[in-house]
Amino acid sequence: MGALGARRYWLIWAAVVPIAIWALVRSFGLEESGRLVPLLAFTPYAAVAALLVAGVATALRNWAAAAVAALATFCLALAVLPRAIGDGTVDAAGRETLTLLSANIKRGKADPTQVVALVERERPDLLMVQELTPGYVGKLDAAGLGRLLSQRVIAVFPGRRPKMPGLGIYASRPLRALGPHDNNALGAALRMPSGRSVRLVNVHPHTPKPGHIGEWRQSLEALPSAGRGAPWLLVGDFNATLDQAELRAVVDRGYRDAGDVAGMGLIPTWPEGETLPPLVTIDHVLADRRLGIVEYSVAQQPGSDHRAIGAVLALP
Repeated sequence: MGALGARRYWLIWAAVVPIAIWALVRSFGLEESGRLVPLLAFTPYAAVAALLVAGVATALRNWAAAAVAALATFCLALAVLPRAIGDGTVDAAGRETLTLLSANIKRGKADPTQVVALVERERPDLLMVQELTPGYVGKLDAAGLGRLLSQRVIAVFPGRRPKMPGLGIYASRPLRALGPHDNNALGAALRMPSGRSVRLVNVHPHTPKPGHIGEWRQSLEALPSAGRGAPWLLVGDFNATLDQAELRAVVDRGYRDAGDVAGMGLIPTWPEGETLPPLVTIDHVLADRRLGIVEYSVAQQPGSDHRAIGAVLALP
């Protein structure tokens, strides 16, 4: 092996080591550092990089590096690929169903007529809106949302930070305000035609960036656990992906991610219409495990940096 070949042989470790560390952190939920938390959202891209690095190491015949990279690829693929495969959707025949949409409107910049058009097309029982502003409430009304979804629970300026955008829950069925009720979450109870109730939380915690990691974690930890009483639905912009341990901890408290179950969990929802950072999936429908996942969808939302998401759920 010449000098150049020897250099390439050893330099591959500069790529293998970060990939191996990434796989270790993701596999065991070790992202205690504030800097690691945002990075973990890009794990699907790290999985692809790991596969490429394993191929290069193999081509260089650095078998040790190839083995480590292959193991990292396996661990990352085990974490990521199930979201593209899905498992557990149900047939809604004979069961009461609930159809919902969720839309982050980018502080009122999304086109309200397009939001209402989406509602008109999908005919949901429920619409969750994040980053709602007072002016946008009026724009939705002017576009005809009240004609389609006449019930609402709105917190435009919740909590102690009036500059934060608000949250709204619109429905075609009776709604009753329910905790939590702050900048990060808005709760309500929805009464179904059968008389049964479904408890809802419109979720929008702070972005997990330096200085706000603790607040983001606390917001996710404060979300209710499912499995007892009326079923829970946690819906909205979680500012988190399933590659971050904090969101997986919420799921483990009695929920399933509708996109994950439907095999569409890797379809990105943010940032729509931008090139950097890479697209990630931070909008979710977390359904009480007692609810059946019938369908899941992702839709364009002109004017917003988020795609809208939707789901059809079957009551137990």
